[in-house]
Amino acid sequence: MKPVKTKTHKRKLTLRRMKRYLPLYIMLLPGLIYLIINNYMPMAGLSLAFKKVNYSIGLFNSPWCGLDNFKFLFGTKDAFLIFRNTILYNLAFIFIGNALGIFVAICLDSIYNKFFKRFSQVIILIPYLLSTVIISYIVYAFLSGDNGFMNNTILPLFGVDPVSWYNEAKYWPFIIVLVYLWMSFGYSSILYYSTLIGIDKSYYEAAAVDGAGVWAQIRHITLPALKPTIIILILLAVGRICYSDFGLFYQVPMNSGLLYSTTQTIDTYVYRALLELNDIGRSTAGGFLQSILGFICVFTANFVVSRIDKDSSLF
Repeated sequence: MKPVKTKTHKRKLTLRRMKRYLPLYIMLLPGLIYLIINNYMPMAGLSLAFKKVNYSIGLFNSPWCGLDNFKFLFGTKDAFLIFRNTILYNLAFIFIGNALGIFVAICLDSIYNKFFKRFSQVIILIPYLLSTVIISYIVYAFLSGDNGFMNNTILPLFGVDPVSWYNEAKYWPFIIVLVYLWMSFGYSSILYYSTLIGIDKSYYEAAAVDGAGVWAQIRHITLPALKPTIIILILLAVGRICYSDFGLFYQVPMNSGLLYSTTQTIDTYVYRALLELNDIGRSTAGGFLQSILGFICVFTANFVVSRIDKDSSLF
């Protein structure tokens, strides 16, 4: 017969396990404290999205106003513009950015010279590490109306008149996408490359023996191996589809009012409104709405992925 475990015996076993894993709990503690302070305690501030903030009586004593702060985003004449720009730019970033990252990762994996491979990784990663302020001045050096490289060097070669880049909104959808790709493709390509180096090279050797060309190897070996990474990165990007890179849309266009039709996003609109109105409730409502929409997008995208391929979904 098995011995009956009393409550005292179970308590002793529990204490023994806790003592055994105590070093791991201590290692976990700093990260757990940071997570609570940085991610969970600020959630109390979400209540400001439903309040009419009055500084004289304090933030949390301010009167409730229901959903009035959310009307700030939908009631304006620019509501369609800011949502359109935010979502369309992010869709372009997701599809073009990931396609470029995969292409560069495959190119890196095809390089056999170790020095050149490492040098290439460093070079393509530098733009990702640069401050947006520095990026904005690099772009300005190219697009300046008086001394810009485009107006003084490139356009004269083709007999084209100088362009006032910071006064013409029609050019900026292409400029914004190009600048974003230049800034981010190095990081995404490194992520994909880290997956590629884990693929057994014997698969490629066997495919080559069977007569498969480069494209056939990429299609039947490389892309299937990258599929889990592609899905994870796309799902994470979909979660931020209602957010925008504030520096990219505010600093790079130099906050030019003539470009608002193609550079105004939810983040820049809320920031400019906060500067003009100093209304914390409306800005909090904007951020809260972005989080809710991102939450819905992630669950929807993950549901679609789980229906197509259960093993590739996040949860």
